[in-house]
Amino acid sequence: YTRFDVCTCYSVLLDLKLLKVSQRKDLEINNPLAAYKLMKRVRAEWATIFKYTKLSPSQVYQKLLEEDLQQLPDQDDLDEAAHGIIKLQETYKLYPQNITTDPLTGRPLHLDLGQSFHLGQVAYTKRSYQHAFLWFLQCLSKIKKGEEEDEDMDEDADLIKATVFNYLSLSAFKFGNLPFAIHFSQQLVNLDPSNLEARLDLAIYKSKRSAHTPNPILTLNQTSSSTHEALCRGEAKSRRKRQLTCRYSTVGGNPRLMYAPVKEEEEWDEPLIIRYHNIISDEEIELLKNLSRPWVSTPLNPKANIAKPKSNLQHYTGLTVHLSMLRPLISMLSEEYDPVVSRVTQRLSDITGMDMESADFLEVLNYGIGGEFLPHYDTGEYDRTPEGQRIATIIIYLTSVSIGGATVFPNVGVSLKPQKGSAVMWYNLLRNGQLDKQTLHAGCPVFQGSKWSKYLTFNIATKWVREQGQEFRRRCALSKTE
Repeated sequence: YTRFDVCTCYSVLLDLKLLKVSQRKDLEINNPLAAYKLMKRVRAEWATIFKYTKLSPSQVYQKLLEEDLQQLPDQDDLDEAAHGIIKLQETYKLYPQNITTDPLTGRPLHLDLGQSFHLGQVAYTKRSYQHAFLWFLQCLSKIKKGEEEDEDMDEDADLIKATVFNYLSLSAFKFGNLPFAIHFSQQLVNLDPSNLEARLDLAIYKSKRSAHTPNPILTLNQTSSSTHEALCRGEAKSRRKRQLTCRYSTVGGNPRLMYAPVKEEEEWDEPLIIRYHNIISDEEIELLKNLSRPWVSTPLNPKANIAKPKSNLQHYTGLTVHLSMLRPLISMLSEEYDPVVSRVTQRLSDITGMDMESADFLEVLNYGIGGEFLPHYDTGEYDRTPEGQRIATIIIYLTSVSIGGATVFPNVGVSLKPQKGSAVMWYNLLRNGQLDKQTLHAGCPVFQGSKWSKYLTFNIATKWVREQGQEFRRRCALSKTE
């Protein structure tokens, strides 16, 4: 390669590094499958660029390339993204053809053979055998279509087909469907009669066939034993104890709310869940996002106030790379960090009537592909500090979501849909200081509509209020049971 070739590759590399999603305001990745495809593409194409640009004689440049390559999604990141897609399928009962079709536009999202195979592999590894079987069926369909279009396919086609047959038979067997396990094992033996392992598996499957009732593997079970997943799908029904109301409120005559009272809506009665509408502007939302982007920590270290900057991949592609795509990324912002944080915190104090002096920092959460929070309580003995436990939770929704992303309460059957600019609040503790077990809640994974704005996708900001300072704002009850 000439010096000109190396310089040209270097120029292309710099152009890619300078190309940020913020400069493409028309670009939105609001579908997890599209995000997964982009991750794989970025990894593959950047590796190719790295291969040629590392021919540069500059040692400094070589080091920079190595650092950039480490910041790209590795195989673990891709596996976690694929797992997130499988988790979405499990939660929302989606077939491969459902998740490869945009639910809002109806447009198909094409996956090549390698991408479908990877999703099947990850599903199999995570013991989601039915979804693995359905993805490998997709692979088989793509292989047959390729054979029809190209009669001179290379010898690797038989090897790929044999691998798919093997996964299909194993997935069917482990899911509990012997007829399909036998069928695809036979197909594998027909393709490769010398495969002794396949012949042995076929014999074992046939020996168990007589006393077997197959589980239907081609049809997903639309019911779920998980209440919180049913709530995520909007299936579970709830029954409130009284009529819910909405109102304009000055929260006891707060001077800041006299001319602009807050819009309060009761979302539930027991536990009392209140939604406050239009409490944060679009400009403030963008400011919070901008403040959070450079400082992102994972839930594995939730006490970190300022974390090291994460991968620059999010600046280049709009993707978020973290230790687990199934858990949100968290950035903590103190009131001293920026005036917008203190302004939002003061507003939360005004509309809720709570003292924020002992409250936790404002947490901005970014859900990855299939990101969710499983059912949990926001407080407990593990959470006790000198300022007390988390007496209340306030969630600010920074985006609106078309499908998924709800906050659900399995013990009472409540589902709260995200509404951009609104906030919801509930008390985690009863007036006697004991945990309110009805506040068990979960965060549903986002399937469609979470806007990939500029660099990252942000869903919510959370503020936890501590007991200290609330003694005269939420007084203890006279009854031990309240």
